[in-house]
Order: sequence, then C-alpha cells, then structure tokens
Amino acid sequence: MGRGTVGTMSSEEIERSSARVRFPGISPRAYEHPVDRGALAVLRAVPGIGPVLQAVAGAFTERGERLGYLASSIRVGPKQYPELDRLRLEVAATLDVDPVPELFVKRDPVPNAMTLGIDKPFMVLTTGLIELLDTEGLRFAIGHEMGHVLSGHALYQTILQRLMQLQHGLGWMPGGYWAITAIIAALREWYRKTELSCDRAGLLCGQDPAAALRVHVAMAGGMDLTQVDTAEFLRQAKEYEQVEDVRDSVLKLIRTWPLTHPMAVVRAAELQKWAAGEEYRAILTGTYQRREDDRPTSSFTEDIKAAARSYKESAAESDDPLMKVFNEVGDVLAGAAGKVRSKFTGAD
Repeated sequence: MGRGTVGTMSSEEIERSSARVRFPGISPRAYEHPVDRGALAVLRAVPGIGPVLQAVAGAFTERGERLGYLASSIRVGPKQYPELDRLRLEVAATLDVDPVPELFVKRDPVPNAMTLGIDKPFMVLTTGLIELLDTEGLRFAIGHEMGHVLSGHALYQTILQRLMQLQHGLGWMPGGYWAITAIIAALREWYRKTELSCDRAGLLCGQDPAAALRVHVAMAGGMDLTQVDTAEFLRQAKEYEQVEDVRDSVLKLIRTWPLTHPMAVVRAAELQKWAAGEEYRAILTGTYQRREDDRPTSSFTEDIKAAARSYKESAAESDDPLMKVFNEVGDVLAGAAGKVRSKFTGAD
C-alpha cells in the first residue's frame, strides 16, 4: 500500500506483519497514559455531570448514527478496501479485540480518524488520511482507533461530538449554553489525554516507532517526508517547551484549551519518549497487565495518584516557567481530587 493508494501489500510487508508480537488479553491499563485515567476519574467525579451525559447519550440513537455512515460512506470489508480490512483484522488480533469493530471510509479531504458509538463502537477514516499515510502509517492510525475501542473511550467521544453539535443551538439560553460549555471543556481536556494513550496503542500494533513518528510529521504538515528531518522536527517540541517568558506559557494554555487533540509536535515527542522506555519494552516481551487481572471498577485514588505523579514528573523535567510555578501540582491534585470525590459521592 503506497502513499496515496490502497494497493496490494508486498510479500515483505506480509512477512513482517506475521512477525509482530500479539498481546492476548491485554488490559487497556497496560498502555493508557496515567493522565488519561486521572482526567477521566476527575471528570466522573464532577457533580451533576453523570445525569447530563446520560441525557445526551439517550437523546440520540446509535443505530441512526451508524446508519448515517452506512448510507454516506464505504464500509471496509473483503470486497471494499480489502487491504484496509486486512489491517483492521491484524490490528484487532494484536490487541485481542473481539468483536472487531466496523471501519468506514468517509469522503473528506481533512486527514482525520474517529471512533463513535456507545454499545457497538465503529471507526471512521477520512479519505484525506488514507491518501496521506503509507501502509505502516495506516496501521498505526487504525491501531490508535482500536485503542479507543478497547479503552471504552467511544462513549465519551460520542457524547463530546453530540454536545458540540448542541452547543450552538443553546446560544439563546445563556444558562444552558455555559453549562454545556463547561462540560465540553472538561471532556476536551480528557479527550486530549486519551490521544496520548491511543498513540501508545497504535505503536503496539505497528511496533515501529519510526512509522509512528512519520504519521505525526505528516499530520503536522509533512507532504514530502524526504524534505523533513525527524530529529529537527522533535527539536521543535523542545523549543516549544523551553519558552522563557511566562506570557508564552499562558498563550500556550489559551491555544490548547479549545483543542480536542494535543499539538502534533508535542504528541510526537511524548510517544517517542514512551517508545524508548522500559514500559514499552516490557509489553513487547509479554509483561503487561491482562484484563483478567483488572478489578471490576478502577480505583479512583490510584488513578488520581498516578496522574498526579505524571504531572509532577513532567513539571520537574519541564523548562516551561509556568510548569515550574506549578511544580507541586502533583501533591495538590492527589489531595484535592480525593476530597472532591468524598464530598460528592461519599466514596474513598
């Protein structure tokens, strides 16, 4: 499958795909970024958010959403984009996802992918993304979306999409508009963290950090990758982090706040750091948490503490002046979040 085409896989690609490590029974907690789990735990603890999310979910029919894609997009299968179907099945086997979610190709020049649905999630790739990526890039992208499925992100992603659609219709009702806006902001913060988790899932599916980096370069603006130096690209992330003026830090926050995805360069650096670490190597050797070992409900306190440690470590390593001001955020987050949880739910 060459750039801009969905062709036939070479014998070398097929041989390599069969040599990839699979992860039977892998728990999503094996690859999820701690700030993803922490953000979701805090989101769930926000008073009043549960009934709002349930009401929004119930106001739309999942069947109607799927039917919309069935009527306007191409469903991938053995006779429609068979090589994408091969990648879909290989990725599902790698992460041990069963049943395998459907995949649709949507006509849209903007490179994008998404996972939607509540009870039966399905994945969508745009034609712009397919034309942009090579085979291993598409494997990474589909693996990323499969990570959303395995982690159960689709419910909140779908609700976020629906709330954003409703938001403008409530402009005449200031109270309702600002309530929805606050919930959307919380969901966006969590959604940005899920992208870090699912980049890891995509890497586990492809097991090729260079291919994952090419995807991030392409999404940032790389058209001819022979003209982009990946080391220089990653240095951009360091430069972005090393601003000297706190005003630049504030500007970074303002630019990030409305986004549903992390900045491409920052996201690339985050994944490459994980790819070089012990956690990734341990998973490849078969040392990972399995679903059978998961508790029925994840520990709120554990997730918050893990997120706090991650924030604290990032702050300690960062050259960003605002991050240095917040260097104690880890301890504060762990304590405050536990109090919020106890106050509104009575849970430990």
